[in-house]
Formats: sequence, structure tokens, C-alpha cells
Amino acid sequence: MKKIYLDYAATTPTDSRVVKAMLPFFTNSFGNPSSIHSFGREGKKAIEEARDKVANLIGAKSEEIIFTSGGTEADNFALKGVASANEKKGNHIITTAIEHHAVIETCKFLEKRGFEIIYLSVDRDGLVSPEDVKKAITDKTILISVMHANNEIGTIEPIKEIAKVIQEENDRRDSSLRSESPSPERNEGRQTISNKQSLLLRSKRLYFHTDAVQTAGHLPLNVDELNVDLLSISSHKLYGPQGVGALYIRKGTRIISFIHGGEQERRRRASTENVPGIVGFGRACGIAKEEMGEEAKRLISLRNRLIKGILERIEEVRFNGHPTQRLPNNVNVSIEFVEGESLLLNLDLAGIAASTGSACSSSTLEPSHVLLAIGLSPEIAHGSLRFTLGRGTTREDINYVLKILPKIVTRLRSMSPLYRKKK
Repeated sequence: MKKIYLDYAATTPTDSRVVKAMLPFFTNSFGNPSSIHSFGREGKKAIEEARDKVANLIGAKSEEIIFTSGGTEADNFALKGVASANEKKGNHIITTAIEHHAVIETCKFLEKRGFEIIYLSVDRDGLVSPEDVKKAITDKTILISVMHANNEIGTIEPIKEIAKVIQEENDRRDSSLRSESPSPERNEGRQTISNKQSLLLRSKRLYFHTDAVQTAGHLPLNVDELNVDLLSISSHKLYGPQGVGALYIRKGTRIISFIHGGEQERRRRASTENVPGIVGFGRACGIAKEEMGEEAKRLISLRNRLIKGILERIEEVRFNGHPTQRLPNNVNVSIEFVEGESLLLNLDLAGIAASTGSACSSSTLEPSHVLLAIGLSPEIAHGSLRFTLGRGTTREDINYVLKILPKIVTRLRSMSPLYRKKK
């Protein structure tokens, strides 16, 4: 039977070039990177080379990259670390209603510990308004977290515009501090604190985090152009191994660790490093940097073909997410009068792997929080499908889906009393 994988947003296969780069670090080059002998030094060197490649992918400095076990840990680290480091300056955090569960659940955890969380609404395309962000900021706000692109509906958020709002607020706070700062004292024989140092010590800077798990390696990213302080990445979303990711932390960001132990990762993240995984992650980032431009063009063409074909061949279908401001590989549709789970099972029987939403919530029967947030009723949200394309996707694969899916929908609707009643 023909088998087609269209769930690349959940995970990607590890590229054979990545596997080749990893293999020596399972056997010959197996030393603990913290050891000072040649085996350890070899592992340490490989980690730093991988760190350079990850940093290069997002336009960061190598020392600003901290390796984690994946995107979920990176999100947890960003939110818990900044919240804990700055709680004396404020307890207010802003995020959106459509964030990944790694952010949503971390925010719920922080709420139980006294932090106030604002979950901003989005429009029907899944876009958050920078103006809404601006209105939500208070003097107690210490962190804003908005994902770069949504993992379910593919909408790319206006991160640069939100960053501009945050920069204006930080400029206002700095200006207020300067007006309150006395001139530096001139004490003979004593070291004095400059105005600049005093401002840094008392700064109530508002930090900006973005979850770029779905965009890193697929779209051009530059942390300075985005103007973010923290950014999360995951290896297995860009053809690297599972179990490794990274958090970009801009130099000067007030953050504390939440995994304690040894002095690995510049004392930011304890635990013996996953050397093979990190090496593979670095190699995957290097490949993505070289190939993402052409690959994005190819995927956009296939994505648009799939969207157009579904809308032409099946009636009463809603296309979810922004029509143009979206990931190159994401197609999310809601098909009325059928259940997403039934569609998924029938597609699987036909050899097509897709999903009904985020892989992290695939075991629940509750409708997607993202689809509810963009205004879908629970009934329509339950009939949603997500197809995500990747390096292995071909035009023939798309044609096969367009041949099979309408037949499945017709069969399932023929058994639906609601659809028969409508007809």
C-alpha cells in the first residue's frame, strides 16, 4: 500500500546526513564533554561547533545559545527563568490564547504561584494585534511570549511589530528611570556607580520571548531583526534528532536556571550534554540554512495545490489560518458534518498520515484550543484536519490525497444524520 507522511509539524524524519554526523559520537567519540582528557575535549569541541551552527541559523552569538532537551524545555526555561529572576520587579505576563501547550501550561503553573497572566485573543485568521499587546502592558509587566508561527493553523504572527511596541515601552521605562537618577557622586578614593550602571541595576526591562519551533529551519530568522530577547528552537522539527533543542538568551537578559546540578552550558542548564543529539542538531541547522529558500518555494507550491484542490472538491469546508501570512507547509481545514478522528483513521487506512491538530494533544477528545480561539464552534472544530508537508512530499502525494480525501468525506457524510437532514 502507498504510504504518505503529511505530519511534518509533529516531527520530521532525521536527515541521513544528520545521522552520519552523529554516529561517531555514539561509539568512538563518546567522552563526557566535562572531562579534561582527549575524549572529553573531543566532545566539547563538537558541542561548540554545533552551537556555532545553531547560532548562525538565527543570527545570534554562539554564547547566547543554551542547549535543552527540546522546545518544551526551552519554553519552560524562558518563562520560569525570567519570571523567577524578575518577580521583585513585577508579576505580570502577557501571552496569547493560541500558544503551544508548552507555554500555556507553564503559564498556568506560574499563575498558581502568584503571577498574573493575560491571554490575548486573536482574530479569525489567528493573528494577535500589536495594539492589543500595547493595551495589555502595565508597569508590572515583565515578560511577553508570542509564538512566531502557530503549530496548528500555520499563521505567522507579527513579531517585529510587537517587538516595536515592547521597545517603545522599554524606552519609556528607561527614560523614567533616568529622570529619577541622581548625578553620580564623586567620592575621593572610592569607586562610584555610573548612571548607566545604576539604570541597569534598577531597570524594569520588559522581556520578549517567541516560540520559533515551527519556523526555525523553515523560514529565515534573525533575532536582531525580530528584536526578541529569548527564542525557542527544537531539533526534531527541522530534520534533526528528537530529544534536543535550544533556547536563545540575549546577552544581558535577567534569567535564572531551573535545572540545577553541574556547571554545563555556562551554568545555565545542568546535566551531561547529549553530544550525539547536539551534533545532529547542529548539522540539521547547517543543512536548513543552505536549503530552506528553495525548499520553501517548493512547499508553497504543493501547499497551495492541496488547499485549492480540497476547496474545489469538497463542499462546506473552512480553511483555517491566514491565507498568505502562513507557514510554507501548513494546511488546516475544517470539514463540516464529519469527525476529525474518523477522517484521520480512514486516511491512515488509505496510507496517509495527517493529524487533527497538535501532536501534544492528540490523545484528548477536547476540541483544539486554537480552533476555538479563532471562533470555530466545537462541532466544526471537531471536524478539522492538519496536513503538514516536508522534504519527502511530492506532487504525486498531493494528487493522491486529493483523490482519496473526497471519497472518505462522501462516505462519512452518508452516515451522518445531520448531513442527511441538511440535504
